[in-house]
Amino acid sequence: MPTIEREGVELYYEADGDGEAVAFVEDLGYGAWLWGWQYDALAGPFETITWDLRGTGRSDAPEGPYTVPQLAADLEAVLSECGVRTVHLVGSGLGGMVALEHARRYGRAKTLTLLGASAGGPDAELPAEPREAMFAPPADEAALRASLEPVLSADFRDAHPEALDRIAAWRVADDAERDAWAAQEEAFASYECEGPLYEITLPTLVIHGDEDRVVPPSNAETLAEGLPNAELEIAPDAGHLVGIEYSAAVNDRLLGFLEEHGDVDL
Repeated sequence: MPTIEREGVELYYEADGDGEAVAFVEDLGYGAWLWGWQYDALAGPFETITWDLRGTGRSDAPEGPYTVPQLAADLEAVLSECGVRTVHLVGSGLGGMVALEHARRYGRAKTLTLLGASAGGPDAELPAEPREAMFAPPADEAALRASLEPVLSADFRDAHPEALDRIAAWRVADDAERDAWAAQEEAFASYECEGPLYEITLPTLVIHGDEDRVVPPSNAETLAEGLPNAELEIAPDAGHLVGIEYSAAVNDRLLGFLEEHGDVDL
């Protein structure tokens, strides 16, 4: 089982392939199952790296609170262990904050793809209620299914009940317990990107659902306006987990973006 220890915390990761590296950073409380819709699309032409944030899956869950810079340092340790020189970062929600912070602090990122993400700060529209409703005890599969209501649109939930069942089953094995979830939530709630966004000049793809209740679309607009090389895609009628609801369209857009800004011929 591949792990790396940082500050006494064991972090589990998986790396597969030998092309340009793409690292996925999951959302608040969720395990690496979140990337099941994107992983297969990128595996092959890219080296794909997934890892369990501290508090989730097979990584340790030390006492919190956690911070986004701390999680970005965890990511840097994983990438260093994998021998990655440059990397395309793909982050969702909290993972988007971690990817943004990593790009700001380290010189390894080549591009950013931010799904349902925010730069944080006191002016950001980040309501607590839908975020808190994302949590359910990993041992309670029915509660895990019900807690998808804030992150997936009603249309998607109605049309794909089988997907909700699959996701709930995956969450049993991988999601954060309450204390670790709260520690990650502290990282989410307290994050504010230090310094102006225009200093982050990497090519950036911002994808957001226009019905995102957890991270409302105003956050995507702030990112697209502040990041000098950002492209914004708004998915109609999609909730927070836009990479699941619009998986085919997101994958096509992501592959085109990586082909444009990478060294791979797809």
